[in-house]
This record gives sequence, structure tokens and C-alpha cells, in this order.
Amino acid sequence: MAKTTDKKTDEQAVNPDIEAGTEQFYKTVEADRLQQSILEVSENKGLRTRVFGVLGLVAIAIIGVFGWQWYVEQEEVKAQEELFAAQFYFEKDSLNTALKGDAATTIGVEKIADDYSMTKAGDLAAFYEGTAYLKQGKFNEAIESLKQFDADDYLVQARAYSLIGDAYMELENIDEAITFYKKASNHSPNDFFTPEYLMKLGLAYELKNDFSMAAQAYETIVEKHKKSDAVNKAKRALGRAESMKGEKAA
Repeated sequence: MAKTTDKKTDEQAVNPDIEAGTEQFYKTVEADRLQQSILEVSENKGLRTRVFGVLGLVAIAIIGVFGWQWYVEQEEVKAQEELFAAQFYFEKDSLNTALKGDAATTIGVEKIADDYSMTKAGDLAAFYEGTAYLKQGKFNEAIESLKQFDADDYLVQARAYSLIGDAYMELENIDEAITFYKKASNHSPNDFFTPEYLMKLGLAYELKNDFSMAAQAYETIVEKHKKSDAVNKAKRALGRAESMKGEKAA
């Protein structure tokens, strides 16, 4: 029995190396786990930082958008107030005052169009500015102002194109006049205004001795705008254009 005990004791004397290796193994495993945990915490922290950064940028963008909208709304109110008084002078044919303003009620459509260009009222001011210049015989200035005008209202936009055409006609630039009369007549056609633009287009073609195209313009009124008051006038113009076309061919 004593020998058996000694054998076990001898085995136990050998086992410390094994136990030491096992202990080292577990320490290594724990170290790896700890390192992995640190990495995970670090990655999560980095992810949170990026997320918060993105959210911060989004918040700044939202604030910027609402801030800009608020600013534009305030500018719109100011522009409308200025334009209201300028329109009064325009309707009274006080064109210079409408353009330049007075000392009390308005800064005038010239300055409204420049200072409030991002507003609808500022855009409309450019239309009044161009129209006033046209009435004053300042045709190049009229063209420049009216080309800046860009409206949601299809009727007013078509009118602007037509007025640009009128200014070019006064400058004897018939080709450009035709271009803008076409734009006017093709912009949301209707029975009330479109025939007027088509009549101008036809007359411009006649001035170029292009009676075939003139006839097409007049015929469009007769065929597509039968409810218009301009139909009878267009029929007479169509007859004239057809006659001139025949003479030219002969």
C-alpha cells in the first residue's frame, strides 16, 4: 500500500508542468477574450461617434432649411409690400416712379427685382420692369428684364414671351421676334390669349415674306381656337397670306 501511495505522489510531482500549461492556456484565453471585448467596445464607441456625427449634420441641415425658408418668407412679405405700391404707379402710367420708386411708399420695381430676386414678388417685379421699359421705348432693357422673369402662372409667362417678341420687332430683329412669339403661342395654349400671339407670329412671317408659315399661324387660330373672337380676323389674314403665297409661287 505504501508503494501505491508513493507512485501517486510521483505522478503528482510530474503534473505541475501540465497544470502550469493548463493555467497558461486559460490565461491566454482570458487575455484574448479581454482583448476582443476591448476591440468591441472601441468599435462600438467609434460607431456611436459616427452615428452622432451624422445625426448632428442632419440636424444642422434641417435647421438650415427651416431657417432659409423663414428668411425667404420674410423677404417675400417685404417684397410684396414694396411691389403693391409700385403697381399703383404702374397702373397710373407713372412709369418712372414705378421703376425708380418714391421717397415714401416703394423702392421701385428695378430695385425690388434686384433685391428680392429669390421671391415671387421679386420675380413679378422683373415683369413690370420689362413692361415699363417697353412702354418707354427702351427695348433692349425690356428684353433683358423680361428674360429674367420666370413665372408659375402660365398666362403671365406667355405674356412675357410675347412682350419680348414685341421688343424684338421694334428693334427690327424679326427672327428673334418669331422665336418668342412661337414660345408665347405654344406656352399652355388657350382660346383667350393664344390667338393674339399667333396673329403676331403670322404678321412677323409676312414681314419676312414667308407667307406659307404665316398661313399656318392663321390657320391654327381658325382650326384650334374656334371660340376665339379673333377667328374672323384670322380668316381674313389667312386669305391674304394664301393669296400672297400664290403670287410668290407664280
